[in-house]
Amino acid sequence: MRFNSCRGGDNCTKDGTHCQGCGRSHEEIARTKELAQAIAKFAVEMDYENVEEFANFLRDKSIGTVMKMKMEKQGVGMGIGLPIGK
Repeated sequence: MRFNSCRGGDNCTKDGTHCQGCGRSHEEIARTKELAQAIAKFAVEMDYENVEEFANFLRDKSIGTVMKMKMEKQGVGMGIGLPIGK
């Protein structure tokens, strides 16, 4: 699945189960908004002056974590499947 965002505007719809602008489910949109708000709230609570650096850190950390999780899910990097000690 590919992430798409219509970022509001005339194409963004709230009826039905999916937005007609980006194709995402309204549940996905709501959960993404909750994540973004939680990150923003944390940055405000920490009183970060360098919000851009914080956001860039989260971007980089998230990308690395997602790639690692996908590799683990596919069994990549888990050895070649030979039994040990035989």
